[in-house]
Amino acid sequence: MTPPPRVLLADDHPVYRNGLRMMLDSTGQAEVVETAADGEEAVAKAIELRPQVVVMDLRMPRLDGVQATERIVATCPQTHVLVLTMHEDDESVFAAMLAGARGYLLKGADQTEILRAITAVASGEVIFGPALAGRVTRYFARLAAARPVREEPFPQLTAREREILELIAAGLSNRMIAERLSLSPKTVRNNVSNVFTKLQVADRAQAIIQAREAGLGQ
Repeated sequence: MTPPPRVLLADDHPVYRNGLRMMLDSTGQAEVVETAADGEEAVAKAIELRPQVVVMDLRMPRLDGVQATERIVATCPQTHVLVLTMHEDDESVFAAMLAGARGYLLKGADQTEILRAITAVASGEVIFGPALAGRVTRYFARLAAARPVREEPFPQLTAREREILELIAAGLSNRMIAERLSLSPKTVRNNVSNVFTKLQVADRAQAIIQAREAGLGQ
């Protein structure tokens, strides 16, 4: 039977922190090894105890949860951070995730959600609460839509000719290209000739210069 994940709770509100500890302890599905009242204490105890999961509030004295997450992720790679906070603005969410948090829940989450998130984060998954999952998905969809489409260099070449140009730029001879692509030497020569014609170059050296300027053969 797999033992329950070892958890460190970091929250500056003692009533919430102690209540969460009692709730988790009562389920037997998580072992709370310690609690911390601020970010500095959370980092120190994470380094000392090496829990599988740190359940982290964001707004805490001495060191906030984002900075504490960065330090824990940097010094304890086997420890994963699950943010549990009342802050649901985009800035807080993405600052925490960029710091290395593996999950983000709001404090309105119930016992089942919190336990599921702790288990998921302990196993290396990334998890968001229901209130945030759609927003995160839409955010990355907008980023993808805004990213300029990268055009393939040398659109006048066929896929095979571009492949051969890539190998020419990497310094391979015709014989080596034929062996690499399982083609006959004659087929390679014909394709190389076509490449030179379409690029309007006189020789291999000029083709290599154009190809490398376009990022091929690197």
